[in-house]
Amino acid sequence: MKDKVVVLFSGGMDSATLLYHFMDIGKDVHALGINYGQRHIKELIAASEITQKLGVPYEIVDLRSITKLINTSSLVNQNIPVPEGHYEETSMKITVVPNRNMILLSIAAAWAIALKAEGIGYAAHAGDHAIYADCRPEFIKAISNAIFLADDHKIKLFTPFQDFSKADICLLGNKLNVPFSLTWSCYKGEQKHCGKCGTCVERKEAFHLAKVKDPSSYDSE
Repeated sequence: MKDKVVVLFSGGMDSATLLYHFMDIGKDVHALGINYGQRHIKELIAASEITQKLGVPYEIVDLRSITKLINTSSLVNQNIPVPEGHYEETSMKITVVPNRNMILLSIAAAWAIALKAEGIGYAAHAGDHAIYADCRPEFIKAISNAIFLADDHKIKLFTPFQDFSKADICLLGNKLNVPFSLTWSCYKGEQKHCGKCGTCVERKEAFHLAKVKDPSSYDSE
């Protein structure tokens, strides 16, 4: 029997690479998407397409009822413009969704416990640290311990990309044949990647630094 792993799967290039990584090392992967009212809901459509392609079980949890409680972020509040520029600029802090990753990981832990899984896969990487406190090593260490203590069936939190750059993830994904053309990053969630928001800039930069062909279409080009 393969060990089960629940992968938090947004449909972006990081979590897609993580999903392919766990499949590559022989895990029984179950993918979890969360609808928390994000304006870039296209990421969940991307996740659905990728999991269907792979034949991986994929569940979407609907948390839209909490959107009004966390609407200080441009990712869930349509009245707040999505900032443009580099990912590390302080303007990107308006994209922070209050306590998002703790909420998502809590739900993933519940499913992992119910499945009697080995653990949860979480694609936090070093490039997230500047803006997102819930991607930093201190948070990962604390939430990992809390998840482990949450039930008599002990769940591990796997964060293999914790020290990776986005370019490192791109290189690994390319090696694993991740269909990057199907992944979605843009926070604006329009027909194409805008090419200007922080996550688009970071995506383009990762492909450039990794020397991997970027299959994405951008409105800015």
